[in-house]
Amino acid sequence: MKAVTPAATPIRTVAVIDDDEAVRDSLGLLLETHDCPVLTYSSAEAFLDEGDVSRFACLIVDVRMEGMSGLELFAELREGSYLPPVIFLTGHGDVPMAVNALKDGASDFMEKPCDQEQLLARVQACLSEDLQRRGSAKHQQKVVELLADLTPREREVLQEILLGKLNKQIADRLDISTKTVEVHRARIFTKMRVHSAMELAAMLKEIPASEWFV
Repeated sequence: MKAVTPAATPIRTVAVIDDDEAVRDSLGLLLETHDCPVLTYSSAEAFLDEGDVSRFACLIVDVRMEGMSGLELFAELREGSYLPPVIFLTGHGDVPMAVNALKDGASDFMEKPCDQEQLLARVQACLSEDLQRRGSAKHQQKVVELLADLTPREREVLQEILLGKLNKQIADRLDISTKTVEVHRARIFTKMRVHSAMELAAMLKEIPASEWFV
């Protein structure tokens, strides 16, 4: 899957993935009549052929389909760089599987036949969730770019700062002078565009530690 690129305007397109033509047509018409762009797919394989999942703001996926199941599709999409909110459609016997999917990060599930008003409300909630996720992704991308400008030594000092160490403690730990630590700290703050260790920690809170020190 391609990396997500946050759009300048909100993405609202919904993908309906279901091997039941009647369901695809019904949901497609429902969403379109409520000003929600929609594309429908008869199988998980057909959807994967699209290649770029980040073009969608919400996926409505049938749990049971011929070929690759909805849960198998979900597992594969989770390995990509971005996965929009997913609503699973289930038969009564599929509810336990859908509940497990929620534990793995799915946004919701609905039993067939779906109540139209409830489905529309859940889709709207997913559109809002997707917008928030993309904003967070854009922020994280910017922070990673700032981290890339740090030197290896600055990354070492950064790690110690995040552990709450004082300049003298950092100097002893890295076998450098306190003055050198002060210089590195100042450069880190300038490059990361922050004014305090607390602000720095808040900025890096959602960034994987592997991104700090590579």
